[in-house]
Amino acid sequence: MIKFYQYPNCTTCKKAAKFLETNGASFEPIDITQLTPTANELKDMIDGTDVTVNQLFNTRGAKYRELGLKDKIDDLSDDEKFELLASDGMLIKRPLAVLGNKITLGFKEDEYRQTWL
Repeated sequence: MIKFYQYPNCTTCKKAAKFLETNGASFEPIDITQLTPTANELKDMIDGTDVTVNQLFNTRGAKYRELGLKDKIDDLSDDEKFELLASDGMLIKRPLAVLGNKITLGFKEDEYRQTWL
């Protein structure tokens, strides 16, 4: 079953969930602010994929801007980035859908169709 990390008030997350439901994909919705993945879970999610730790960041989010991460991100080690992501689910790009070695960040219908159906 797909682990579907979302923020319940996020319209993009709602669209992605509706797409999965409509197309019969089984997924477990997880509120990313209540059950934020740990640093190790995040590492495991992207291990063996083309996704980098930097791609996990929600660069358009208020929290990212508030912390001034645009100017600081390149100075952090990967471990520091994973710890930062694990400290606040709002820093993670969403929806984050994971199953085995498959992962999608954000919602693009074509990518979802290709990956999850």
